[in-house]
Formats: sequence, structure tokens, C-alpha cells
Amino acid sequence: MNNPFTIAIHGGAGTILRSDMTPELEQEYVAALDSALAAGYLLLAGGGSATDAVVAATVVLEDHILFNAGRGSVFTKDGRHEMDAALMDGRTLGAGAVTGIRNLRNPIVLAQRVMRDTQHVFLSGDGALEFAREQGLPFEADHYFFSQTRYDQWLSVRHTDRVLIDHTNEYKDEYPDKKFGTVGAVACDAQGNVAAATSTGGMTNKQWGRIGDSPIIGAGTYARNATCAISCTGHGELFIKAVAAYDVSCLMEYKGLSLQEAMDVVVNDKLVRIGGEGGMIGVDARGNHALLFNSDGMYRGVRNSEGLKQIGIYK
Repeated sequence: MNNPFTIAIHGGAGTILRSDMTPELEQEYVAALDSALAAGYLLLAGGGSATDAVVAATVVLEDHILFNAGRGSVFTKDGRHEMDAALMDGRTLGAGAVTGIRNLRNPIVLAQRVMRDTQHVFLSGDGALEFAREQGLPFEADHYFFSQTRYDQWLSVRHTDRVLIDHTNEYKDEYPDKKFGTVGAVACDAQGNVAAATSTGGMTNKQWGRIGDSPIIGAGTYARNATCAISCTGHGELFIKAVAAYDVSCLMEYKGLSLQEAMDVVVNDKLVRIGGEGGMIGVDARGNHALLFNSDGMYRGVRNSEGLKQIGIYK
């Protein structure tokens, strides 16, 4: 008998309030999350691997201008886009990650190629892009990544040393920006294998080649069949310090906690104690899932082989 299969996705967490959202924008977010869930679920339903499913779901979110990853990535200090992504296969512990990626349409696909076609785990900058060209992956011109909202966010802070976490509404000095833009997916397939993928455009006005938690295996992304698959979204620096994704796996392995219990400890206790705002999504090898966040909202969705389908934005 086949294992129950599950896919869960996120599109960022933070101060996401109903009062800031128009009905049209909310509908657009829900439709995008639904498309990403469908892309991953279709593969799982056809007997596909968890790894392929999380990549497929993440590609849909990278291709959508609304999310801070791929096409919707925010602007750096020098007015460009630098993207990060990571993928991990819980069956083999295979992993691929990339950082400082420019003009590549789908960083998560490059992370998959690093995992599959190199002896390495983590490639950065020019070397990663050279490898992407060798692999024949599609690149896009700067205008493909242009969003007026993102551009206006950048203009508001480019003459300062301030870094903005991504947000959707117009920047206001009195409204501290608190939306953590990252996309990700976790899945458990019919064979009982798990995988996790995460992709991000980072922080508006970031400088010096800043790297967040998303591409760091164990911090923003982790997968292991014996425990779980986790993809995080939040204030990257604090998720790195907490080794957040791996900590969930450790609590399950060493303390015998369930997925939900372990994620609850990390999201609502350990991260909160150090001021780490955000959330994470997780699955285990039995198809259980959890989507937890300590912020006002998280773009999220889950679908499984037992008929469950849920999409949410607010708390």
C-alpha cells in the first residue's frame, strides 16, 4: 500500500494583515498558492518524487511577481537582484544550494542541478552562474525582474543603511516593515520520501553580498526521511543563529517529539526568545504536516492524498 502523500508550501510570513489587503490582491495570492500546490500535487499523484514535487511548486512561486523569489525578487543596495535557493532530498541527504544569483529565471532549478550533477552542495555568485550556463538554464533580462512596488520600496531606503524585509503595501516610515519574503515547499511522496525547497530574493537594500537562511542547509532548509522536511521563512539572521530547520529534526530524533511538537518548540519558544519572527512548514515520512508561524500571517497551503486542501494567509 502506498504511503499517504502530502505537499505544503509557503510564500513568506510577517505582518500580513487583512486590513492591508484588497479583495483583488488577496484573490491573486490565493490563486498563486493554489497553482503552486497543484503543480506539486500533480507530480505526487502520478507517483513522482518528493524532490521533483517541491521543485515544481517552488518554480510556480518563483515565476510569480507577487513573491520575493525569482521574478518578484527585491532590489539590492546597487539596484540589482541577488537570489538564493536550496533543495534537500530526505532519502539520500543529497543537497544543492546557490547564492548571489543574478538574472537566472529559476534559482531552485539550479540548486537541483547542483545536487544532481556536481560533487558539491553550495555554489555562489559567478561560479554558480557559469554552471547554470553550462546546464543551459534560462536567463532573463533585468526588466523581467522589475516590479514597481519593489522599486518604490528600494527608492525609499537606498540612500540609507537601512535594510527592508519585503512587504506588499506602500512603504511608510511609521509602519515598520515586517514581511519576510521567501517561498518554499516540503513534500512526502507515495514512497515515504521527504524533500524541502526554499527560494528567496533576500532583503531590500541588502549589501556586501548578504546571505540569509534560505540557502543554508540546516538553517532555512532541511530534509531527512527519519525525521522531517522543513522550509523556513523569517528574519534570516536569527534563523541561522537558531539552526532552525535542523533543530526541528533534532527534537524529533533525540527527544522523540512529533513534527507538530518539534516545530512548535522552535517557532513559538526558541525563535521567540531570540526575537526571531517568521514561520516554517514541515512534513514527515508518514505524510503528516504542520504550518506554524509566530507572526501575524504566513502565505501558506497544504494538500494531501486524503482529500485535505487548505490555503491560508492570516493568523
